[in-house]
Amino acid sequence: VMVRYSVRVNGVSSFAMTKLDVLGGLEKVKVCVGYIHNGTRLEEFPSNPRTLAECKPVYEELSGWEDLSSEQWLQISASGYDSLPENARRYIEFVEKSTGIPVQIVSVGPEREATIERS
Repeated sequence: VMVRYSVRVNGVSSFAMTKLDVLGGLEKVKVCVGYIHNGTRLEEFPSNPRTLAECKPVYEELSGWEDLSSEQWLQISASGYDSLPENARRYIEFVEKSTGIPVQIVSVGPEREATIERS
């Protein structure tokens, strides 16, 4: 929800997804897809801080992926996007579909070499 809001207010046409390696090893990755406010589901980020404080997030759970060691992320970044774990690709594609904006850069580790550029 917050990424969609950020895309809209900043006029973003693509973005970089960093820290993908940090999510590795989690059984499930929870993504906030909306809010419940006074029994009504909100699909957009509330602009009023008081409304936001009264909201309960609605999550969609995605399957996690294995923890990526430094050797793995170096190999993945050298091999490209298709070598990412399947569930990591599903997560990226979920974010792209939710925002309507492509993820053009994916970071899978702390080093510069751990960056995948998608065309």
